[in-house]
Amino acid sequence: MAKSNPGQFVREVRQEVSKVTWPTRKETMITTLMVFIMALLAALFFFFADQILSWVVRLIIGLGA
Repeated sequence: MAKSNPGQFVREVRQEVSKVTWPTRKETMITTLMVFIMALLAALFFFFADQILSWVVRLIIGLGA
């Protein structure tokens, strides 16, 4: 593995960073909002699934009557 000097490394890093397509502020806000919405939907789904399974187990065991 060839060693390069630090100056060459920094130039290569800056060149690669300039190729990155950064999201706009609007895209970042929309994506963040979508993540929160999906997390909320997942939490609600698992809450209700847990409640239903709990009710079924109590019904089977006989504690629900």
